[in-house]
Amino acid sequence: MVKKQKKRIFIGFLCLFALIYITVILWHTYKPLPEGVSFEGNIHKTNHVEFITDLTYAQDQEGTGMIHENHIFEEVNTMITEAEEFVVVDFFLFDGYYDEDEDFPKIADNLSNTLANKKKENPNMPVVFITDPLNRGYGSYENEWFQKMRDAGVEIVYTDLDQLRDSTPIYSGIYRIFFQWFDIGGKGWIANAMASDAPKMTIASYMTLLNVKANHRKAVITEKEAMVTSSNPHDASGFHGNIALTVNGPIINDILKSEEAVSLFSGGPKLPRIQAEEVEGEYEVQYLTEKKILNKLLADLAVTKKGDKIWLGMFFVAKRDIVNALIDAANRGVEVNLILDPNENSFGQEKSGLPNRPVVQEMVEDTKEKMNIRWYNTVIGQYHTKAIWIQTKDHTIISSGSANYTERTLDNYNLENNLRVIAPNDSELALQMEAYFERLWNNEDAMYTVDLEKFQDSFTWWQRWIYSLQKLLKITTY
Repeated sequence: MVKKQKKRIFIGFLCLFALIYITVILWHTYKPLPEGVSFEGNIHKTNHVEFITDLTYAQDQEGTGMIHENHIFEEVNTMITEAEEFVVVDFFLFDGYYDEDEDFPKIADNLSNTLANKKKENPNMPVVFITDPLNRGYGSYENEWFQKMRDAGVEIVYTDLDQLRDSTPIYSGIYRIFFQWFDIGGKGWIANAMASDAPKMTIASYMTLLNVKANHRKAVITEKEAMVTSSNPHDASGFHGNIALTVNGPIINDILKSEEAVSLFSGGPKLPRIQAEEVEGEYEVQYLTEKKILNKLLADLAVTKKGDKIWLGMFFVAKRDIVNALIDAANRGVEVNLILDPNENSFGQEKSGLPNRPVVQEMVEDTKEKMNIRWYNTVIGQYHTKAIWIQTKDHTIISSGSANYTERTLDNYNLENNLRVIAPNDSELALQMEAYFERLWNNEDAMYTVDLEKFQDSFTWWQRWIYSLQKLLKITTY
């Protein structure tokens, strides 16, 4: 009798825990977003949209004659130096820690010095840096670059990720019930996974890290212009391939409004605005964040017809809606050209080829090889670009920024930002970007890209099995 009673109590306890666990998962997966997240700005006209790139390339896969064309952070530092009223930046990854034996550019030093000096020279000027808590080890430390800026008076805002939805439900249920209550303060004592010379972390910080989500945005805003980019001010990312777009005019206020929402729900300040009149211009520009990026992209892909053309340069492709839209476009006669990162390495560590290689296999199979795909020749770093160029007979649509094509980035989990530009087909921007993709595709002066078979031939059944399991369980790092 006592045994049966204990068994009933135990089963009752398990059922209660299961109910709480499922309830917590459902709430944190679907809870209301903070005000201002998943933002769709107005369409504005302008004559100014500048296209900027970083590229690392060589003459072969061994790295012979390697060249680095790095322009994005030159422009970022110039924008900050020339600002007269305010500076707001939002970057995901910002530090100078790495283990690789490479002479990476000192991006973190240069940018932190530029921001610190700007604040020292203009004590009353708002200078705000919004960032992801990854850069303080989720509470274990504050890195030296942020400390330098804080000492100069720059306002540092670490994004409160707890306000966002959770993207790994199996783990997040446990994390929310137990681990989130751990004290994440105190001195770290566990080696940092980012680099051996980075400050150590606590167990509680690692528990937070495993509840994978991020403020993944990358933006610079002054009263004169704004930049949205795929590039991080992170030394070990200094040789990645990236793209940036800069714009001016009233769209700056849309970007500030969206960034202010993140600042406010993270305990930061209100942000300034500019005085700007709507003007006529050849470009239409729109600022989008989170799932609004996906919604507009799917609508833009859906109207493509036979004879239209798509260029895609992307680090991660895994979002089923987009994969299906690209397959459908190719099958109805749209020319679809993809330049993808082979997902071969990450900061010196070998990767398994996920998610791009299994996704590429599906695309080739489902389009009867009508999809044109090449891998970037990543002799060092990654092809970290996140941009699409869609040309119809009426116009060219460009969407570029921080957002990879994955569930975590486009289903309102991460914070992401893109600029969407509608340009005349014969405009400088449309032609510049097409020339960029053609340069890479045709290997015009170097081996920028390699044939599909160079990496796809080594793709194995277990990689596809792991990818399928990750999709099912939502346990991924992308």
